[in-house]
Amino acid sequence: MRILFAGSPQLAIPSLESVRARHEVAAVLTNPDRPAGRRAEPAPTPVKVRALELGLRLLQPARLDGKLDEEVKALGCELLVVVAFGRIFPGGFLELFPRGGINVHPSLLPRHRGPSPIPAAILAGDRETGVTVQRLAARMDSGDILKAGRLPLSGTETTGSLTKVLADLGAQLLVQTLAEVEQGRERGTPQAEAEATYCRLVRKQDGRIPWDREAGHIERLIRAYHPWPGAFTTFRGQVLHLLEAGVCPLPPPAEGAQGAGAQGLVFGTDNRYGILVHAGQGAVGVTRLQLQAKKPMDWRSFLNGRKDFVGSQLGVDDD
Repeated sequence: MRILFAGSPQLAIPSLESVRARHEVAAVLTNPDRPAGRRAEPAPTPVKVRALELGLRLLQPARLDGKLDEEVKALGCELLVVVAFGRIFPGGFLELFPRGGINVHPSLLPRHRGPSPIPAAILAGDRETGVTVQRLAARMDSGDILKAGRLPLSGTETTGSLTKVLADLGAQLLVQTLAEVEQGRERGTPQAEAEATYCRLVRKQDGRIPWDREAGHIERLIRAYHPWPGAFTTFRGQVLHLLEAGVCPLPPPAEGAQGAGAQGLVFGTDNRYGILVHAGQGAVGVTRLQLQAKKPMDWRSFLNGRKDFVGSQLGVDDD
């Protein structure tokens, strides 16, 4: 089949490679270069970089308007394949494709519809997640399900590690679905609207650690927002990133013994659980962390240079 592939992040690359190996990719539609890094210099999407390596034609419109419609119509594509493109297509765009469009979504729809399903699954403490291949529909992530693959979660995944696994699973399911579409054998199953849940776009400030929440939530937040935006708090006016942590079964000091607002108190260390921090309920054991403008460190190395860390209270400088 002749296909227009739309995608932007690293998640989409295995799918792009799999589609190209078996079908004709007429062009790759991806987001424009955007400022990134401290210097805010324009950076290409990972999909753009890979598409150029593969010698594929690129479309990077600033607007999804009539001009794009004309370009796409001239390509004569049969099918639109979308994997984390990150933008909503205007009405009528799907009509340019005789076979319509399909989307690869990294969750078990209808759970976690929206732009950030992988961190949403981790943050919610889901015991399983997966990938859904669905028909594109007017409403976001509401199309009929063509294929789905499940993946049990161990409770140790980060968004970074889980993205890699789901990217490969999505590519496998996409190849199977495209074969069925090409042969006219695909069968869609409507989603159960009553079971739908939604997630929103992750913002940088979402990584701020709420020490008044229970320890399990904080541990999941650290994994959900790794590598971006990163879970962070403050220590004596400096930003402190917590890179690895777990729920510690050792009880923190009673709040009454510490006075009001004990959440965020660094109350000790443990050889197994690392640096112990008082949460709203329970304690968090931090094993790897990074102070502003410094290198990441294991907890013992960090304490060697910060003798005043135990006994301090994290997050008191938060706005």
